[in-house]
Amino acid sequence: MSYRNKTYVAFASEDIRSYWLMEAWRENENIDFDFYDAHDLYEARDTSKPETIKGRLRERMKNAKQFVLLGSSTAKKKGGDGESFLAYEVENMVALDLPVVVANLDGDRKVDRGFIPKPLLDADYYTMSVSFQPAIIKFALDNYAADYASSTKTGCYYYELNVYEKLGL
Repeated sequence: MSYRNKTYVAFASEDIRSYWLMEAWRENENIDFDFYDAHDLYEARDTSKPETIKGRLRERMKNAKQFVLLGSSTAKKKGGDGESFLAYEVENMVALDLPVVVANLDGDRKVDRGFIPKPLLDADYYTMSVSFQPAIIKFALDNYAADYASSTKTGCYYYELNVYEKLGL
């Protein structure tokens, strides 16, 4: 198996501005947030055939050690429609059995089942929901993702208020 050191960020195309914001956080030296972006590998052009794009997505995902899903109502809809690229990504998240941090784009700090695609809910997949803020996403990637493999938990979880308070949020 290839070495996994990347974070794969999955999102509905309508939420791309939030993905760009995450990239800006990473580049801002005043924000303690970094991730190795799996989207930097295996570039696919918008004019590529769906099979080619899916193949490239799969290669990116196979090189990831963790996922961030930008949670929104659109992500829930597309992630469970069985046809979109996001649905393909969600299907592969479950198949690869890697940690999934759901970053709620509305800022909610708890589990919002209206933002989590049905395949993750149906699989009772162990996810961690957080608000869309760099400090708590980083905390989840450093803690939840690191403990995921040894955990026997299933279902959707979130951090209590005291974790946000410790992070100054």
